[in-house]
Amino acid sequence: MTHGGFGPAASDALTMIERSIRLTRRNVDTLIVSIVLPLLMMSLFVYVFGGAIDTGTAYINYVVPGILLLSTGYGAANTAMAVADDMTSGMIDRLRSLPIRSFAVLTGHVTASVARNAVSTTVVVLASLAMGFRPNAGLTDWLAAIGLLLLYVLALSWLAAGLGVIAKSVESASAMSFFMLFLPYLSSAFVQTQTMPTFLRPISENQPITPVIEAVRSFLTGTPLGGSGWVALAWCCGLLLGSFALATALYRRRTSR
Repeated sequence: MTHGGFGPAASDALTMIERSIRLTRRNVDTLIVSIVLPLLMMSLFVYVFGGAIDTGTAYINYVVPGILLLSTGYGAANTAMAVADDMTSGMIDRLRSLPIRSFAVLTGHVTASVARNAVSTTVVVLASLAMGFRPNAGLTDWLAAIGLLLLYVLALSWLAAGLGVIAKSVESASAMSFFMLFLPYLSSAFVQTQTMPTFLRPISENQPITPVIEAVRSFLTGTPLGGSGWVALAWCCGLLLGSFALATALYRRRTSR
């Protein structure tokens, strides 16, 4: 039994957040991979492919926003696996015997995901500056880009948490989250959508990642924003609300058995 009130609920959430962040610090290889892989991808596209891709500007200025969203996909995949590990290792059964609210478990994993992504995003930005990335954003633009990225990370992390709840193993959670890693390649992250084949262009132009990338790119490098900002905000808010509701409902259903 749990006691009502905001205080106990906040205490439960903080306890599980502390646990998840502590596990992240112990699982150093996961944190390193979530940082190193985006850096490797950025180096590959900038130094190997960048010279052959014409975007009308320095390619690194074009590709960095896409790399930032790609790195969130790696972080979200780790979240799905962490939740699946809790669900299949017996940890949830032990937590059910304690006076801890069910939402606190997922909140802990999602908060740890946001923290990991904040670290990886900071490292990617610093590395991109060393590689030649030259944003012309002011303070307001940086805050807008950070806010949109945070909203996107929250939405993707709650979606990953939902996948982790229904996964039968850590391996299946990793497989189910593959689309989070693959979808950025079908967006404007690395090439302009108009250069894609006709059958791919509608997919790349009308999926949620493209307007988010275009909005972040506009905030950081001054490209035309158009309607991308509002579309990106709508996608992120819709995905966040839907993912939160789905993840918590699936968690309650599975733990009530």
